[in-house]
Amino acid sequence: MSHDDVRAGRIRRAPENFLTEAQIAEVGKGRREFLRKAFLTASAAVAAPAVAHAARGESAILELPPWSTSLGKPVAANPYGMPSKYESNLVRRESPGLTRVGGSSVAFAPLQGLFGIITPSGLHFERHHQGWQDVDPGKHRLMINGLVKKNMVFTMDDIMRLPSVSRIHFIECGANTGMEWGNVAVPTVQYSHGMLSCSEFTGVPLRELLEYCGADFKKGRYILAEGADGSSMTRTIPMELVESGEVLVAYGQNGEMLRPENGYPLRLVVPGVQGVSWVKWLRRIEVGDMPWATKDEAVHYIDLMPDGQHRQYTSTQEAKSVITSPSGGQVLLDKGFYNITGLAWSGRGKIKRVDVSTDGGINWRTARLETPVLSKALTRFNIDWNWDGKPCILQSRAMDETGYVQPGYGQLRAVRGKKSIYHNNAIQSWKVVENGEVSNVQVL
Repeated sequence: MSHDDVRAGRIRRAPENFLTEAQIAEVGKGRREFLRKAFLTASAAVAAPAVAHAARGESAILELPPWSTSLGKPVAANPYGMPSKYESNLVRRESPGLTRVGGSSVAFAPLQGLFGIITPSGLHFERHHQGWQDVDPGKHRLMINGLVKKNMVFTMDDIMRLPSVSRIHFIECGANTGMEWGNVAVPTVQYSHGMLSCSEFTGVPLRELLEYCGADFKKGRYILAEGADGSSMTRTIPMELVESGEVLVAYGQNGEMLRPENGYPLRLVVPGVQGVSWVKWLRRIEVGDMPWATKDEAVHYIDLMPDGQHRQYTSTQEAKSVITSPSGGQVLLDKGFYNITGLAWSGRGKIKRVDVSTDGGINWRTARLETPVLSKALTRFNIDWNWDGKPCILQSRAMDETGYVQPGYGQLRAVRGKKSIYHNNAIQSWKVVENGEVSNVQVL
C-alpha cells in the first residue's frame, strides 16, 4: 500500500518496530551511533503491546536510500513552503454537478486526513456565490453607516493599525451534511461533513469600530453585513452578538493574511453562526433597528418545516460531531487495536462531552477530549478500540456546555422532517464489514 493510500483515508496496521541486534548493527554501519540510539528510543515510544509485530528485516531500515548520503536542497528553495509531493492526494474536492457553475460551488475539506483542530489555510473549505477574487488591499474599503453619529470609511491600513485580537473558531456552512437529510447520499466524511474548518482568526472586534463611529446601540439592534463579491452577499446579524465582542472584522488567518478564496483582504467572523454570515470581501456595515430580510436570508439558508412553513434566522450551528477515522471510504486492514478519532463542535459554546458507540447506539463510552477545548471551536476526541473483525456501526454523540445533546436522525426528523437542506446536526454512522471496508449508513 502506498503512502498516498494512507493519507487518502485508508488505515493500515501499526509499523513493525522491533529489530534484532544484528539488524541494528547493519543500520549503524552507514550512520553515526546516535541514529541507532534515536531509532531504538522512537521504536520503544511508538510500539504498543496490542499492535506491535516482530520485525521482518525489511530493506527500508536495513539499506540507506541515496538521499541519506547526499546533500539536500538549500534553504528557501521554496520561498513559500509547500506540502510534500507525497501528500498531493490530500486536497479540497468539489462535488461534480452540485451546482451549475463552479463560481457558486463548494470545495470540501479533507477531514479524514487532518490532525488536531486547526485546518490548514490551503485546505479550508470553499463556498462561493459568485466566485472569488484576489482583491488589491490598497483599494479595498469598509464603510460603516446607518444608526451611527458619523458615517466612516476605513482603509485596510486604518484597520490594521488598530489593536487586534486572535481567536480560534470553527466555521461551518449551514448546508453542511445537507445532502443526507432524506437518506445516505455521499460516501465519505469529506463530502458529508467537509464544509467545516477551524482557524485562528486575527482582526478588530466589530464592537470597537461601531463605538468609534458612535453607533446607537439602543435603537440599532441589528447590523447588515455586505460583501463586495458579485453576489453582493448581505446578512443580518443581531447586535447582541456584536456586543459580546466575539464578532471580528478579520484580515488574518492562521498567522498570515486571509487567502483570496477566504475573503482576502477582509471578512467578518461571527463565531457559532453558519458560514454564510461570515461575509467575505467585507465592504459595508449598516446599523439598523430591524432585520433586513435580504435575498440570502428570506428565501435561502432557511429551514423547511414538515408543515410546509419556512423558519428564518436560525443561524446558530447546534452541537455536532463526526468520527473522521475510521470513516466512509477507508479500509481496516486487520483486526486489533485502532484509535477512533473525530471532531465535535457547538455554536453555543464549549463541547462538554463526546460519547462513542461501536454497536449502532446500543452502548456508549465517553471519549477523551484533547486540549485545547475552546468555545465555538473544533474539539478533537479520541477513544481506544479493539476491532474483533465482526460487522459493527461506529457513531459519536456530542454534548455542549448548555446541556444540549446531538440528536439521532429519528429525533431530528420527528421535528424537522426529511425535506430540509440546512442545519443537519444528526448523529453520523459508519458501518464496518468483515473485510474492513467502511461505508456511510443511517441509523434512526
